[in-house]
Amino acid sequence: MPALTLLRQQPRTLLLTAAALPLALAVVDDVRVRRQLEVARRDQLTGLPCRDGLTTYCTRQLAARRRNGDLLVLALDGNGFKAINDAYGHAAGDQVVVTLAHRLHQWCAARRGLAARLGGDEFGAAVPVPREQFAQEMTSLRSHIDRPVPVAGLLLPFTVSIGAAYAADLPGRPFGDVLRAADVSMYKVKSGEEPFPYLGTAADADTKAVNGRRPGRPGTALLEVPDDRHA
Repeated sequence: MPALTLLRQQPRTLLLTAAALPLALAVVDDVRVRRQLEVARRDQLTGLPCRDGLTTYCTRQLAARRRNGDLLVLALDGNGFKAINDAYGHAAGDQVVVTLAHRLHQWCAARRGLAARLGGDEFGAAVPVPREQFAQEMTSLRSHIDRPVPVAGLLLPFTVSIGAAYAADLPGRPFGDVLRAADVSMYKVKSGEEPFPYLGTAADADTKAVNGRRPGRPGTALLEVPDDRHA
């Protein structure tokens, strides 16, 4: 190629490169920000998504109407978790939570579902489970999780209570209602009011909340703040 042509093309190449550089930097910065937001949305102890991540995932599933018929929402709560913290310390409690998170994630990932930590030893999940396999799969989940947890050379016995609700049983309802039905289902199983496995209903979803939580949860003994907006 003639030298004169190369000289003419070089400034154009430099201009194009200079113009493309801010765009490339913007893309890199956008990816970095997205990654930071993703990390921020994850629970620092377990690495699982937090409640917002589970809500976003399920809301998208419901909006897209994909697998609605078999989208099962789960609520899990540890049994005797406070006793472990009191007897062995919070480091042992953290190890129990991490182990529970890992086992739940394993089970959900094998079924193309999502597990999340809601707080403390409370977890939520959303998994496609055909109704005819509901009882079998719930038994499988409980067996997978209800195993001793190795902590500092000890094997600490640990079990969970599990509640469930199908999104299809609450048509048109927001994800929060489905999760509440699963949470009430879990509480009824935990208290012995219903046998395991028990499916939450629309009536369970309508259970009155106290301070934003199901009655009986820690913190619900506080008086509700009256709503004066309509006074």
